[in-house]
Amino acid sequence: MDFEIKSRYDIFDLLKIMKVLRSENGCPWDKVQTHESIRTDLIEEAYEVCEGIDANSPDMLREELGDLLMQVVFHSEIEEEAGHFNFDDVCDEICKKLVYRHPHVFGEITVKDTDDVLKNWDALKKASKHQDSYSDTLESVPKNFPALLRGEKVCKRASRAGIGEEDAGKCADDIIKDIKQLCDSNFEGNIEQNQQIVGNILLKFCNLNRILKIDAEKALTYSTNRFIMTFRTVENEIKASGKSIEELSDEELKLATEKVLNGF
Repeated sequence: MDFEIKSRYDIFDLLKIMKVLRSENGCPWDKVQTHESIRTDLIEEAYEVCEGIDANSPDMLREELGDLLMQVVFHSEIEEEAGHFNFDDVCDEICKKLVYRHPHVFGEITVKDTDDVLKNWDALKKASKHQDSYSDTLESVPKNFPALLRGEKVCKRASRAGIGEEDAGKCADDIIKDIKQLCDSNFEGNIEQNQQIVGNILLKFCNLNRILKIDAEKALTYSTNRFIMTFRTVENEIKASGKSIEELSDEELKLATEKVLNGF
C-alpha cells in the first residue's frame, strides 16, 4: 500500500486515504458503498456537528466536522470514479459561488447592512438558479428538510417578498384562534381536519419564530432536552419511593404527570 503513516495529516492525505479505501485492495465495506447507501450517514454527521456546537465543545466539534468532511470526500470520490467530477471541482464550484454572491466584498457593490447583503444574495441566487418568481424560491426549499426548518425557510423567503405577517402579537392571536377552533370542536373533528388545523398552527409558529428571530429547531431541541431531564428527575423520585412507573395508581400517575409538566 503506497501510503505514508504521519504524525499529522492534511486534506490531501484525506483524499488519498479515501482512494486507498475504495481501491481494489482497500476496505471491503468502503469500496462497495454508493451515494444511496451512505446518504443517512451524511445527515447523521451533520446533526452530530450541531450537537458539538450546542455542547460548546471544541474537541467534539473538531471531531464531528472531520466526520462530516469525510462524507463530502466520500461522495466526491464516488463521482470521480464515475467520471463526473472530483473534490477539486466541488471546491472550485463553492469558491465561484462565494465570489459571485459577495460582490460587496469581491466586486464594486456597496451595502449598508446585513439586510442589504441578504437582498443581494437572494437576487443573485434567483438569477443563478434561473428562478423567475418568488414562488420558485419557495419551491426550491428542499422538501426533505425537517418540517420545522422547511416551514421557517419558506416563511423567511416569503417575507423577503413583502408577504407575511410581521406583527408578533397578530401572529400569536392567529395561533390562539386556531387552537380555539380545536377547543370549540371539543377535539372531535376528524383526523384530516385536525391535521390541517395543527399544521396551520405549526406553520404560524414558524413565522412567529422568524419574527422573534428564534431558531425553531434549536428551541424545540432545548425544550425536549429539558422535558427529558424533568422526566428523569420524577422517575428517579418514584424509584426512590420503592416503586416503578408501571406500579403507580391512576392518582399517583396523574400527580407524576403534573410534576413533569409543571417542572417542564
